Amino acid sequence: MTTQPADSVLLERRYQGERPLRTLLSLYRPERGRMLLAAVLFVVKHSPVWMLPVLTANIIDIISTPGADPSGLWFNALLLVLLLAQNVPLHTLYARYLSRAVRETETRLRAAICRRLQHLSISYYTRQSAASLQTKVLRDVENIEQMTRTLYDGGLAATSNIVFALAITAWRVPEFVLFYLLTVPVAALLIRALRQTLAERNRAFRQELEALSTRVEEMTHLIPITRAHGLEEDALERVNETLYRVRESGERLDSVNAVFGALSWMTFNLFNVLCLVAAAWAYWTQIIPLTIGEVVMLTSYFSTLTNAVMVLANMTPQISKGLESIRSIGEVLENPDLEQNEGKAAVATVQGAIAFEAVSYAYPETDANAVRDFSLRVAAGETVALVGPSGAGKSTILNLVIGFIRPTEGRLLLDGRDMQALDLRTYRRFLSVVPQESILFDGSIRDNVTYGARDVSDRELEQALRDANAWEFVERLPEGVETMLGERGARLSGGQKQRLAIARALIRDPRVLILDEATSALDTESEALIQEALARLMRGRTTFVVAHRLSTVRHAHRIVVMNDGRIVEVGRHAELLANDGLYAHLYNLQGGRADI
Repeated sequence: MTTQPADSVLLERRYQGERPLRTLLSLYRPERGRMLLAAVLFVVKHSPVWMLPVLTANIIDIISTPGADPSGLWFNALLLVLLLAQNVPLHTLYARYLSRAVRETETRLRAAICRRLQHLSISYYTRQSAASLQTKVLRDVENIEQMTRTLYDGGLAATSNIVFALAITAWRVPEFVLFYLLTVPVAALLIRALRQTLAERNRAFRQELEALSTRVEEMTHLIPITRAHGLEEDALERVNETLYRVRESGERLDSVNAVFGALSWMTFNLFNVLCLVAAAWAYWTQIIPLTIGEVVMLTSYFSTLTNAVMVLANMTPQISKGLESIRSIGEVLENPDLEQNEGKAAVATVQGAIAFEAVSYAYPETDANAVRDFSLRVAAGETVALVGPSGAGKSTILNLVIGFIRPTEGRLLLDGRDMQALDLRTYRRFLSVVPQESILFDGSIRDNVTYGARDVSDRELEQALRDANAWEFVERLPEGVETMLGERGARLSGGQKQRLAIARALIRDPRVLILDEATSALDTESEALIQEALARLMRGRTTFVVAHRLSTVRHAHRIVVMNDGRIVEVGRHAELLANDGLYAHLYNLQGGRADI
């Protein structure tokens, strides 16, 4: 069953990272029927664990009592066999219902995160690393899933063992319940205290392993430099130092594990002996009217209770990790830094006229404006180049045109309409971007070029590739347009990737085009092919160009020279050189070449 997007929206609205327990319940609200049924099935299928001591006690009492009716022996044995037999089908049903509920919630939660990521503003991504966001989608959701399974598999088992052990004891030997309540927590706390002593050693060992991981990553990263300078032995020596520390830390941890493991085992069994002696003494003196079978039952239940309490105590780290993951995901689902498009006017057609009216923009958490008092009118179909030194505000202007950011002052108009009032998602259907480094994914050439475009015929695809000067190399590939590119187009050269990016833009037939240093990283031969393809792409479209190479800039209808967020010059290439201003200065710094 495919999860509907509406489920993801509702999940975002219910999500409260600051209240993780309440959020955990809300996450599974749509699955509460399956979750409840799974819990009931688990308790029933788990019944042999807490029924075995009482049935064993019944059998011992029957065989130890002279003249007892042997039919009770067969009844208890048959009941035990039935309890064991039901475990298999009920466990299968339990696993099925729990898995369905957990996997549905896992899918819904990941869909909600991905949906939210699509709505967060671009400025949010400048503050977050891709690795941390990937962790939220993959590892944090996995931690919540593992916490749920831990609460069911371990938590339900331990809780049902405690409840039924105490209930059956209260029914059969109520006087002994007080002994449990006094000794079980003490035994569990002592054993846990012994195990907690290992935490420091485990932490030290983990830190050494992390240091080793860092050193190995460093070694692999530096292999080209290491080989080039003949430093292999030096690199190995650095790694070996860390390896020796890991070995020593591991040996210390193993020694401490051995000592405290033995102490934990001894403490646990000493308390079992204490319970056995107390029950036997009560039977011998009849201070509590016990049978021999009940002595065995009480001892078994004491061990069951101690183990159950320890299981609950040891679940704390996994539960804490899951709750922290809920808070971590909340940083995305509750983040208010959204691109506000809901309720705004949809864009049905675009001519391509762009007007900046005294536009200024300051990035969040900064005092200075990246762009200030920027006024420019761009006619539909006009090509405008933006040049200037690093930090002049060129990329900010492109981000404003794309709609990644909105002006903090002034207005930006699209065909006479204030873009502040437009649903930018609908506007971007008429826009294409060719960046400096083309972004390709692990799919076929067809998939990459037609990404986001529907019902593209083979003829249209071939024409786009021809216009982008890409058909020649695509045709030579073994599988043509169906050739798989590998991650980020690893099998192609930079020039080939860029030509596919241009073909992708052509397929979309945009009205507004953004060229962000589209040829700056290419060799001369690749640049010539791409310039020819770009000329076809730019024809009749409103184009904004940021480039350092004048081979792209010099033929623009207008060149806008920027410095410190402002426009300092506007004109054509020859005019700006004749003005002997900043443009001419930058040009001369390059020795009068076609680079700027």
